[in-house]
Amino acid sequence: MILGIVQTDPVFGDIIGNQIQVERLLGNHKADLWVLPELALTGYETRGRAESLELSEELPHGPSAKWLHQLCRDRNCHMIMGLIEREGDKVYNGSVFIGPDGMVGRYRKVHLFDKEVTRFDPGDIPFNVYDIGVARVGIMICFDWRFPEVMRTLALRGGQIVAHPSNLVLPYCQAAMVTRCFENNVFAATANRIGTEERDDRSVSFTGRSVIVGTQGELLASAAVDATDVLLVDIDPTRADIKTINPYNDTFGTRRAEFYEI
Repeated sequence: MILGIVQTDPVFGDIIGNQIQVERLLGNHKADLWVLPELALTGYETRGRAESLELSEELPHGPSAKWLHQLCRDRNCHMIMGLIEREGDKVYNGSVFIGPDGMVGRYRKVHLFDKEVTRFDPGDIPFNVYDIGVARVGIMICFDWRFPEVMRTLALRGGQIVAHPSNLVLPYCQAAMVTRCFENNVFAATANRIGTEERDDRSVSFTGRSVIVGTQGELLASAAVDATDVLLVDIDPTRADIKTINPYNDTFGTRRAEFYEI
């Protein structure tokens, strides 16, 4: 299967313009599964919870989800994209997973970073794995990478690919994903963004360099640091089902879970 990433440079609040940018970057590229950044169409630096609610939408019938569904129908593919999700009086830093036939699943960021705790409610959806035929896919968002339990849980639940929409501001994640993939024998697609958002008295810059990493921690593709980009890699997801380390050890079979209790 072809795994793809779109690395964008969104303008805060310009949802239509950011959709046009994504469509332009997709161009004639083809992939079975595309991963887009965190908060891909709204931008990141909301002025608190009220503005997050203003930019939010309900799933599966919100305008961004409908737009993404149309892309998936037109391209006969699946896409995962970060957005602001609203449910009742709750607002989440979320991701939606959509295919040609509609919504496959959703995820709400469990580990909120920095001022996100003032803008969003913490995620309340388990780390689910979705089978789309060509692969079994799990989702995490940005700062979730810092907690190894996330990818381990997705791997233990059968995930072959971890889709990782991100708005990374620190320089550590891209290198850390090598270890996350190696220790779980899974593929991962970290879709980051570039650019700087300056709002009020705060300036936030994003690190680019989206990455696709293989099951042995090998760097399969890396995007530009300061330019929009598209990554495409042909992978065999079933490689993630091979957890053998050597004739005596297995990534999961050798675990001694009875000693991990706190």
